[in-house]
Amino acid sequence: MVDQRPGLIARCANTSDVVAAVNFARSHDLLVSVRSGGHNIAGKSVTTGSFTIDLSQMKGIEVDVQGRTARCQSGLKLGELDQGTQTFGLATVLGIATDTGMAGVAIGGGYGWLAGKYGMTCDNLVSAELVLADGRVVTASAQDNQDLFWGIRGGGGNFGVVTSFEYQLHPVTRVWGGLILHPRSDARNFLRFFREYAAGAPDELTLIALLLCTPDGDPAVGAGVCYCGPTDQAEKVLKPLKEYGSPLADSVERIPYLEQQKLLDGAWPPGDQYYWKTGLVSNLSDDAIEVLIEHAAQAPGQLSAVALQQLHGAATRVLPDETAFAHRYDHYNFIPLARWTSASEAELNIEWARNIWQAMQPYSDGAVYGNDLGEQDDDRVGAAYGSNFDRLVQLKNRYDPTNLFRLNLNIKPSTT
Repeated sequence: MVDQRPGLIARCANTSDVVAAVNFARSHDLLVSVRSGGHNIAGKSVTTGSFTIDLSQMKGIEVDVQGRTARCQSGLKLGELDQGTQTFGLATVLGIATDTGMAGVAIGGGYGWLAGKYGMTCDNLVSAELVLADGRVVTASAQDNQDLFWGIRGGGGNFGVVTSFEYQLHPVTRVWGGLILHPRSDARNFLRFFREYAAGAPDELTLIALLLCTPDGDPAVGAGVCYCGPTDQAEKVLKPLKEYGSPLADSVERIPYLEQQKLLDGAWPPGDQYYWKTGLVSNLSDDAIEVLIEHAAQAPGQLSAVALQQLHGAATRVLPDETAFAHRYDHYNFIPLARWTSASEAELNIEWARNIWQAMQPYSDGAVYGNDLGEQDDDRVGAAYGSNFDRLVQLKNRYDPTNLFRLNLNIKPSTT
């Protein structure tokens, strides 16, 4: 879907290379794109004619076992970071696709399986190193450049190129996780049950409702599950879900955390074509459920799905203005996930994703998750940053007044 041809690519090996690239781009007034993991849904990390600052070779990681922190270069993907920290029985909160770039997840917010217990990815950020638009290298943390530290925790790549991150780690080695699937004919009852079950979930339990097809092509409804709490409580917590109805499949068991992180990788293999939309939904009403069922049934192929990713617990006990990510309340990130293999099927699949997203608007909160935006017009930018948008504009004015870093979920400076 993203078939772009940058005019020049700087493959950086370290921070000095990034400084040289930023200075070169600024002095020659070049259009700059920044690529870390290359998983940007809107395709902003590579743009035709741009000067791409490519961080994908910067994959260093250092783990402080005693301090439970990890310092990571920005080219790491989620699976690589997980592998590095799991060597020591530790983990931070990351997304749910191991091929995703760690950097984009962090600066955009970061939903993940551990968010209910430990907050979002950005909440676990201890410090970061950035190269600013003027070429300076600075550290952002609770002690240094606090305004910048606030901004990069949800404000995306608007303020500089983040070359490394320091994360808080947590003792996680095994979780209760997997998928539970039921026949699509039971979707109405299952989603109503899921709504009540998720509302009572403890912090340690994070869920994703799914409308999808099985590998055999059978329409199904179900849930992705991750419980990271005490093992002696797992049976009690999971019992209502595991005893509901007659599932087609139930793979929920105690598994290594690395296996949990790979749970949904098969849903988005590299090389296929994708189109996503996003909308935050706090009230999964009966009417909203009917809309989801009706439109999911109209998916043009068996590879597409609909997901409702839960955010609750510790992630929602952060004040909306404490970080740049503002949507700190119990909700689902509603995502139509259109997927297909032949370019000739693009129009039909994109139309389906847009139709179901539009049909859900009466039940949406009007907010979106920036990392899942497939299209980024001005209205969507405001919906992504919410109540923090004006403060982010002021920060942009200070750190990037010429909007050098604009191929992103862009906050336009008011000074230009």
